[in-house]
Amino acid sequence: MIATALAVAFVVYSCKGGEDAPGLPENTPMQVVDNMFVVQTENGVLKMRMEADRMERYSTDTTSYELFPKGFATFMYQEDGKLETTIFSDEAIHIKNTESREEIWKAYGNVRVRNEMKNETMETDTLYWDRDKEKIYTDCYVKLYSKDGMVQGYGMISDQRASNSIIKKPFDGYGVVIQDTTEVVLDTANFIGPLKK
Repeated sequence: MIATALAVAFVVYSCKGGEDAPGLPENTPMQVVDNMFVVQTENGVLKMRMEADRMERYSTDTTSYELFPKGFATFMYQEDGKLETTIFSDEAIHIKNTESREEIWKAYGNVRVRNEMKNETMETDTLYWDRDKEKIYTDCYVKLYSKDGMVQGYGMISDQRASNSIIKKPFDGYGVVIQDTTEVVLDTANFIGPLKK
């Protein structure tokens, strides 16, 4: 009987002062989503797909942001449904300013952008994506691989589909790969059917 009275007293005492109790710590997410899968369509046509192992949403008075601590992948499609561009990174963050309504995406850590149509791949450490202006850009070291060779330098700007990438400060030296004109390139991203072994 004494143990029951002490337990009730403890519950009443611990609930008493709820107004003075501290709120959630600042680094606690408002929302957590595991195995996130988002699809964006326009008039029933697939435009973009985003995937992440984990998304954490945080919010302050002026800013809200989503953090992707376990990696992030984006797939962009053409009007005919063919995969055109992929973006992969070790981590990413999406920041929205609630007052100015501006938003920016930042991918960082082994960022890899590939344009499947042009067979080009870009690698960098940090990449910014402005969805309003439909641009991707960076001021970091960049390597751009294409069928003609590899170019490297600092800084890059392109449309969001990476079809018109321009390296701002390219290095003086570059490499050119001469290919056999009889080579057959298989589009594995959009190919339907058995693959070569």
